[in-house]
This record gives sequence, C-alpha cells and structure tokens, in this order.
Amino acid sequence: MRNTVLSAHKGTGSKEKVAFYNSWAESYEEDVAMLEYRAPFLAAECIASHFTREKERAVILDVACGTGLVSRNLKKMGFCHFVGVDGSEKMLSLAKETGLYQELKHCMLCEDPLPVQDELYDVVVIVGALSDGNVAVEIIKELWHATKPGGYVCMTTRGNVDNLEYKAELERVIQAMEEEKKWSRVAVSVVDEWEKAVSEHECGYIPGVVYLYQKAF
Repeated sequence: MRNTVLSAHKGTGSKEKVAFYNSWAESYEEDVAMLEYRAPFLAAECIASHFTREKERAVILDVACGTGLVSRNLKKMGFCHFVGVDGSEKMLSLAKETGLYQELKHCMLCEDPLPVQDELYDVVVIVGALSDGNVAVEIIKELWHATKPGGYVCMTTRGNVDNLEYKAELERVIQAMEEEKKWSRVAVSVVDEWEKAVSEHECGYIPGVVYLYQKAF
C-alpha cells in the first residue's frame, strides 16, 4: 500500500496516471482508510460550516471526484445535488455505484477543458488532486469559472516536504486571484494530522491545508 500511495504522486504522463488510478480504484478506499486520510471529511466540514444558503438546493461540482468520498461526506452534512468529474473511468464507475451523483463526466484535467457550464455551481471542490505529480495549479482558474458569483471554491493540498514547492505555487496563484478581486478568503485551515506519512524520510503524520474562497459577486 505504501508504494501504491507513493506512485500516486509520481510525475508520469497522463496515460500512465490514468492507468494507475484505474488499477487502484478497487482498493482505493480501503488504502486511504488505512492511511487515516482525512481530507474528504475536512473539506466537507469546512464547506458545510461556512455555506450560508439552503444546502438542499445547492449544486456541487466535485472535481477529481474519485470514488465519491467528498460527496459522501457532504451528503451527510445536508447537501444533495452532485456533479462529478474525473479522469479515471474506473473511479467514475465506482462513483456511479454510490448513487450520489446526478451526473458524472470524464475529463483529463488541464488537458481537456472542464466539461461544465460557467457560473453554474454553488460550490466547486477539489480534494487530493492538487499536489506535485498530479494536477497543475492552473486548474483553479477553471474551477473559478465554473463557480456562481458568490459561490465557493474549496481546495486542498498536502503540506509535507515533498509538496512544499507545489503548495507555494498554488498559494501564489490563489493570492494573485485574491488581489485581482476574483474571490475573497473565507477560511484557510492548516491541519497537522492530514494522513499517515509514507515516504521513507517522513514519520508519523504529514500536514495538509483546506482553502475555502468565495467568488466575487
């Protein structure tokens, strides 16, 4: 399992990455449970605690939805309407089996444009994909476009040594968009025990961050 998780963060081509996630899909939830991977719950909790409108009517875009862990947590917190996007057909197949999603779309993030309408979603969330070796930080501009004015964008990333350069670049883009008044900061939550460490040079738990921003009206 340790080698599998390390492979998830290797910088490979998109075909290799998709093949990896397709092969990991069946054991994915079991593996991340063993890691005590808390990001899906922490992101959902952050969204639910700051969302001020009727949760039952909100439409959520779950980007890099995987098997549906984020939407499963949001459902428990009162949200009902979910659209999922992922690059792995196998992950999407398992997400479909949950019955959570009104719509599921296949998309290679940063290679294909997001297959969604601009300014349609009350919340756009991406958990687990914003890290070195996965999705480029430029994707957050597409997330912003998909969000309604006044809607929310929730993002997460890891804060361990191997991901610090990526995290710094992500935060530069987030800050630049804030300075351009595209959105405003709602919450940034630094979590020390994000998931169990798997790299040889790390022990215990690695940290992570949840970012929640509100798109300007």
